[in-house]
Amino acid sequence: MTPVQSRMARAALDWGVLDLAKEAGVSTQTIVRLERGEALKQPTLDRIRCAFETAGVEFIPENGGGPGVRLVRRSNNV
Repeated sequence: MTPVQSRMARAALDWGVLDLAKEAGVSTQTIVRLERGEALKQPTLDRIRCAFETAGVEFIPENGGGPGVRLVRRSNNV
């Protein structure tokens, strides 16, 4: 997960820094550090990524067009 992917994922979910920090169980300063590109410990990154994925974000690896995110389609049993 790159800093820009974190910002894109928050935008897709309409989450602020505080929302992500709460969902991931980390401080807001940790989210700010991540999005500035500062190095974080792997377990911290895993918690943040897990919070995003639980909320329905899928991370797209760089495949020539750059890394990205998308929201996972939820099936509607209608």
